[in-house]
Amino acid sequence: MKLLDTIDEPRKLHHLTRQQLIQLCGELREQIIETVSRTGGHLASNLGVVELTVALHSVLNAPVDKLIWDVGHQAYAHKLLTGRRELFHTLRQYKGISGFPARHESVYDPFTVGHSSTSISAALGYALARDQLNLDYNVVAVLGDGALTGGLAYEALNHAGHLDTQLMVVLNDNEMSIARNVGAMSQYLTRLRTDPTLSRTREEMEQLLGRLPAIGDSMLRVTDRMKKLVKQLVVPGMLFEELGFTYVGPVDGHDVALMQTVFRDGLRRKGPVLVHVITQKGKGYGPSEANPVFYHGTGPLRGSEGGKPLPSYSQVFGREMVSLAKKHDNLVAITAAMPDGTGLSEFRKLYPDRFFDVGIAEQHAVTLAAGLAAGGLKPVVAVYSTFLQRSFDQIIHDVCLPRLPVVLAVDRAGLVGEDGPTHHGVFDLSYLRMIPNLRIMAPKDSRELVEMLELALEREECTAIRYPRGQVHDEILNSLGVTGCTPVEFGRAEVICQGADITFVAVGSMVATALQAAAELRKLGLDVGVINARWVKPIDEEIVLETAAKTQWIVTLEENVLAGGFGSAVLEILQEADLLSQVGVKCIGIPDRFVEHGDNPQLLKDLGLDAHHLVEKVMALIEKKKAPVQLVTEHV
Repeated sequence: MKLLDTIDEPRKLHHLTRQQLIQLCGELREQIIETVSRTGGHLASNLGVVELTVALHSVLNAPVDKLIWDVGHQAYAHKLLTGRRELFHTLRQYKGISGFPARHESVYDPFTVGHSSTSISAALGYALARDQLNLDYNVVAVLGDGALTGGLAYEALNHAGHLDTQLMVVLNDNEMSIARNVGAMSQYLTRLRTDPTLSRTREEMEQLLGRLPAIGDSMLRVTDRMKKLVKQLVVPGMLFEELGFTYVGPVDGHDVALMQTVFRDGLRRKGPVLVHVITQKGKGYGPSEANPVFYHGTGPLRGSEGGKPLPSYSQVFGREMVSLAKKHDNLVAITAAMPDGTGLSEFRKLYPDRFFDVGIAEQHAVTLAAGLAAGGLKPVVAVYSTFLQRSFDQIIHDVCLPRLPVVLAVDRAGLVGEDGPTHHGVFDLSYLRMIPNLRIMAPKDSRELVEMLELALEREECTAIRYPRGQVHDEILNSLGVTGCTPVEFGRAEVICQGADITFVAVGSMVATALQAAAELRKLGLDVGVINARWVKPIDEEIVLETAAKTQWIVTLEENVLAGGFGSAVLEILQEADLLSQVGVKCIGIPDRFVEHGDNPQLLKDLGLDAHHLVEKVMALIEKKKAPVQLVTEHV
């Protein structure tokens, strides 16, 4: 029997020998690799923190002690050790366990996470609650060095150091977030890792400085200043020291026994402590060690399927950016630690002086773009929809209020599958649509994405283009008879076909689904039309009003929450024109709940956003229209 098979709670690690802990680390790696090879997931980051996770749980008393992971995509070993071993094969699968810590899933997950740089703030909140309620437990935050490119981490460090409450922060330094880290903090941590003069301990330095003589008040002041100066020069981690933390490290993050000693010492200290741990991303799996970027987040590690895959929307965007850069010398690209994911790798290679990776700092990315636009350039910010949420204030205040021509390339809009509720991009239409001086487009295929990007660069105001994860819909549309399209024009929708009974008005990724449903409904004898909205703001009011006069039912389709989304915009137009009594309207989109993880086809089916369920919903509308109105009276 494997040692891992005997661990159903982390307290069982407390009595294991050093050799048993090392054996356990090996078994954890084997289990993670085996599972991710079938389910897909975040491989490299999890392999890198196995020893770190084992060391922490061997000294903590979870769930009484609180262990909070930043981002959370490195918590697989944590899940295996905290009673979820039997369910681990369901990782990221529909109705299975999440790929991230989630409060609803386990008492060992004290905080639901998925976005970067939040762990210190959350841990400090727990620590302050503990102190206010006179409770007794430890609080530990684990964050990667990539998370330190996010401003929220510094806000929390500053506040924690000021309050001086007991708290331990473990800085997992593997030189990477998803792509290689950027910025001064990355360079600072590199110096701490590599400079041999910075490896001496705090105790040794303080003993040395303590031997300096102090004769008289003036010499005492000079000595004190000298101690501080020398300490700044040679004591590692002075940045964290100045923020009020006791700095310990760097520590070998693959030496379980050493980390146990360091963690126990850190937990005994009264104030905030930062332990700097050095790990290797992808540790223990050769391909992942060699290419940690590729193995950061992977699909199932199976052999390649036959046939040439279609490009993704991200790839189409990246290629068009390179093409446009040849025509526009003032075009620049910005991303937040996602050059590969957003398709900008080739742009970065060909135009390094016009490419800016700001790290995990979406707020800075947007305001940086505002400054670039104000300075005469044409900035395009490529960012995942779920992460763009973090820059909401900057979009309003720094870009749209001064009416600056920033292009927001909103990638991964809509459902994103197995990463689940923290990563689904289903809110952007709602939170962007409310902002003045902002235009929003959504392409149905690759050609429209290219045209929309070109059109956006011509605009003198902020324009957002939202497109989904995964392969372009070109072949699906071609198979449904959509082979030729009208050019993209400002504020104009595309009428694909007209219908007297039902007209679907669909946004972006839902156009193909609307066409599939329309084909099935025609077989049932209905006259069905499909309109590709293209623009969410400004919406094509003329088309909406014309459609209301020609059809019995308007059905809006969007891969966005219904609250404040595209359907709401259609209803607003019809209400303003006093037409809601003349045409039936059904808005279909994401309901008022967080959508769990699972593969996209299953999630769309669960939400009733697949073609089959659309047909059922439309038929229910038709039957409702045919039914006579009945007056029901109750006898009291």
